[in-house]
Amino acid sequence: MQRSRRWFLRASAFWSSAAIACRGRSGAPPAEPRSIGAPISAYGARSRFEKAARFVNRNTKAPLEEAASQTPLHDTFGIITPSSLHFERHHSGVPEIDPAAHRLTIHGLVDRPLVLTVDELKRLPSISRIHFLECSGNSSSEWRGGSSGSDVQRIHGLTSCGEWTGVSAALLLRECGVHADAAWVLAEGADAGKHDRSIPMQKMMDDALVVYGQNGEPLRPEQGYPLRLLLPGWEGNANVKWLRRLKVTDQAAMTREETSKYTDLMPDGTARQFTFVMEPKSVITQPSGGDRLPVAGVYEVTGIAWSGRGAIARVEITTDGGATWAAADLQTPVLPRAHTRFRWLWKWDGRNAVIASRCTDETGYTQPPLGELIARRGTNSFYHNNGIQAWRVAPDGTITNGNRA
Repeated sequence: MQRSRRWFLRASAFWSSAAIACRGRSGAPPAEPRSIGAPISAYGARSRFEKAARFVNRNTKAPLEEAASQTPLHDTFGIITPSSLHFERHHSGVPEIDPAAHRLTIHGLVDRPLVLTVDELKRLPSISRIHFLECSGNSSSEWRGGSSGSDVQRIHGLTSCGEWTGVSAALLLRECGVHADAAWVLAEGADAGKHDRSIPMQKMMDDALVVYGQNGEPLRPEQGYPLRLLLPGWEGNANVKWLRRLKVTDQAAMTREETSKYTDLMPDGTARQFTFVMEPKSVITQPSGGDRLPVAGVYEVTGIAWSGRGAIARVEITTDGGATWAAADLQTPVLPRAHTRFRWLWKWDGRNAVIASRCTDETGYTQPPLGELIARRGTNSFYHNNGIQAWRVAPDGTITNGNRA
């Protein structure tokens, strides 16, 4: 990293000349426009000059009901995703729910079934934690050679990270008196499709939360307002939104979303089922696909890494397609099951390059090359791609998807 810093200092002449170019003929900075400031507002909005937006991907057969939007990772900083830019994925549209009328029912193999209002939940001891959420279909296009999307948002934008506030699911289940033979909990949403998933009791009693807050305010409707289940580090589909029911059972319910969907078809015809944990993954967000480096010189390479297994321990960068790797700097705090921002200074010499990142988490698992992942799982999978993402840099500075042949 010391070498990278020396490169940066040697490039200081560039920054000095750029600063001079920004001044007027007199040598003074351009004058700021004078105007009467805008009036104060009841709810803040970003500047009209900022254009970052989610890419919306609709099912053309059911455009209102089934859709997804992807976070503009290229335009975000740090590790917290603004609530308005958090990716969304839903199967039956976004319901409008009056929190005063909403109820959470906990029943099944319990001694004392409970029906709780949102206000009653908010009176219980609260927990706030920073965690990522990732759709298990994130990066699915790369299984077959990057068949769709060429930029980081369209390929990897189904991941976001925020601060979540709610109540421990274990607290609620203990209050109900869970039976000794209880092994699973069926979580059900209040959307039109009654989306549901079976969750192992071990996870529910570990770190699961019934959430009502996101980034310091109530959940957005697209994120499950007024209540959602949060399962840190587990695939997004299991984090049931608009949560209305937790049914304690002795076996998995085998719902549509865990049998015909959200399973991984292997080359021998079998399927990996209940693959909840999102494996270690990283991606360079700047510079990345769709960017163009204007001149040879020093650039900051930055991106995010995350793991459903715990905290990120190391991120490495390659500029030669994986022949050599160098350690990147990790921005603090480095939190378990959260996005981690990494940075690395690169002196581009104006020639062909292939840049990529790989991460290793605290368990020792290192993000694999995409080819290695395909060799193990084949190309029939749709979910759980955590392979390395490469970006190809051409001599004219154009950057494209390096995973394509």
